[in-house]
Amino acid sequence: MFTGTYTAIVTPFRDGEIDEPALERLIKKQIKAGIDGIVPVGTTGESPTLSYEEHIQVIELAVKFAGGRTKVLAGSGGNSTHEAIYLTEHAERVGADGSLQVAPYYNKPTQEGLFAHFREVARHTRLPIMLYSIPGRCGIEIGIDTVQRLVRECKNIIGIKEAGGNPDRVSQLRAALGPKFEILSGDDALILPFMALGAQGVISVASNVIPREIVKMVQAAAEARPKAALRIHEQNYRLVKDLFIETNPVPIKAAMAMMGQIREEYRLPLVPLGAKNRDMLRRSMKECGLLK
Repeated sequence: MFTGTYTAIVTPFRDGEIDEPALERLIKKQIKAGIDGIVPVGTTGESPTLSYEEHIQVIELAVKFAGGRTKVLAGSGGNSTHEAIYLTEHAERVGADGSLQVAPYYNKPTQEGLFAHFREVARHTRLPIMLYSIPGRCGIEIGIDTVQRLVRECKNIIGIKEAGGNPDRVSQLRAALGPKFEILSGDDALILPFMALGAQGVISVASNVIPREIVKMVQAAAEARPKAALRIHEQNYRLVKDLFIETNPVPIKAAMAMMGQIREEYRLPLVPLGAKNRDMLRRSMKECGLLK
């Protein structure tokens, strides 16, 4: 259902507002590059600083601009169960293909709390749900046992975006949940080791600027062509690392602005990329042929 390359699309701003024309151009570019889907208003889409209305607006625009040509896996999680339900119900109403549900952040629930949270969200939607475990941001990991319990009880929980930086988690999840459970890498630099252990693709930040390359690499890995996949990985490794030189999505938005795709605009507390890191990112982009 959700396998291959999904782009965690940025939310472009202009003078403090959602830049709708820019978002449309970005999504069209992604479709042309052959991606399998987009993920609006995830971490890369600056979801924590969007109002409820803006959050829903971006999902609705993504569905509209995708026009059925690529899947829309809507970021509709939250650290409040009520908020996650509200956003997910709206995502379903406007036509999203699925929901990406991040672990509640800051309040650090127990595993029992995580189970109750995701179960309650799943009960309020018919959308297929992909869990999102990213302990570096949330301070908690969705435990393997918790994922098992959720999958047993909630038929619409079908996969997980695994962004803990530990390839062994892929093996643990695959052993516990079998071959049908969908696992996507949440780390661009770890796509190949994750897929070698059973992941079926990626939700990528880097594919905002190099979508064709990420698509080709994921396809090569899925088709058991490791040399071809490794070649693409090596060609783009420095760029991928530098896209996380500061907090995501600051570097990716800076890169896209350098390429003339969007205005470089963030919402506080995010601030523009520092001068030294900007020079480093620019050099990486030149090496990859993204800039002259």
